Formats: sequence, C-alpha cells, structure tokens
Amino acid sequence: MAINLSKGQRVDIGLQKIGVGLGWDPNTAGSGDDFDLDASAFMISDNGQVPVEKFFVFYGNQESPDSAVKSSGDDRTGGNSDGDDETLFVELGKVDPRISEIVFTVTIHEFEERRQNFGQVRNSFIRIYDAATNEEICKYELDEDFSVETAVEFGRLYKRGGAWRFEAMGIGHKGGLATFVSKYAKQFS
Repeated sequence: MAINLSKGQRVDIGLQKIGVGLGWDPNTAGSGDDFDLDASAFMISDNGQVPVEKFFVFYGNQESPDSAVKSSGDDRTGGNSDGDDETLFVELGKVDPRISEIVFTVTIHEFEERRQNFGQVRNSFIRIYDAATNEEICKYELDEDFSVETAVEFGRLYKRGGAWRFEAMGIGHKGGLATFVSKYAKQFS
C-alpha cells in the first residue's frame, strides 16, 4: 500500500529500479498560453553541486553519464489528467559513487513571457513507484499555494548508511530553471 507523504516526511525506498512520476494539471480558466512544465533531476555530490554538467538531467540532457537517471522526455502540455506527465527513471545501483543526493524539480518554461506561476497549476504531485511492477511506494501532493513561484523542489532521494531514502520537500522558488542551475550547478551557469 502506498504512503501519502507530508512535506518533510521521509521514507526508505528499498528498491533498485524506481520511477519518479511527476504530474500536474494547468488551470484552464483564462490561462491563454499552454503550460509547459519541466521535470529535472540534479544529481549532486557531498558539496551540494553536480560534479559534472551531465549529472543535470532535463529535457536537454535526458540521461545521466552513469545511465542511472533517464527522463521520459518533455510533455509540453501537462494534459495527462489521470497520471504522470513526466517521469524520471532511476536505477539506484548504477548511481555514480560521487552522488549522494538526487533532487527532483519542476519548473515552468517561459514563465515570464507567459505570465505563469504555480498558483495557476493544480493537482501537482511526485510519486515513487517500483519500475518493475508499477506499484506505487509513496506519493507527495503539493497542497500549498505557490502564487508567485515558478520553480519547485518536489523531493529528493538521498543516501544514508548505504541505503536510499526519499524526502518530500515542496519548496517553491522564483526564477524558473535558472534558480536551480545557479543553486546546484554554479560552475556551469
């Protein structure tokens, strides 16, 4: 049975191959432009930075150099109302030994031009599931009103004592994807 997480709650993963599904529904009333949200993974080392640029997995780099994280690609509409809009597949056994944490983010593409923010998005979630059986392990539904934020850290996988755990984060930021690039990949921005 899946666990519904609250912000800050943590759970042991106990699997090697997982799917990290992210979903959202754009508010349709008076929205004008389509919403193009992008899921990304920042594979970071103990210093809080990606060790090399390719450990930043997103629509422009869909696979990490260790083949541990792969993106399902860019869903430009968020129109999958009954499931994941974008998925990041993770094989924990393949994660490069330099990586101690994988942070999962969602950002709004062209938020300035389109005048969009997460206050205009509803039913946002991140879920972890067994990639072999599709059985959901845990899910975190974003229930805060991010009326000015254009980027959200949804959750993170992190290593403790040789085991991987997941933490629901739900931290909103302004500035879109550039915010996370300057936070986790300073040397490449």
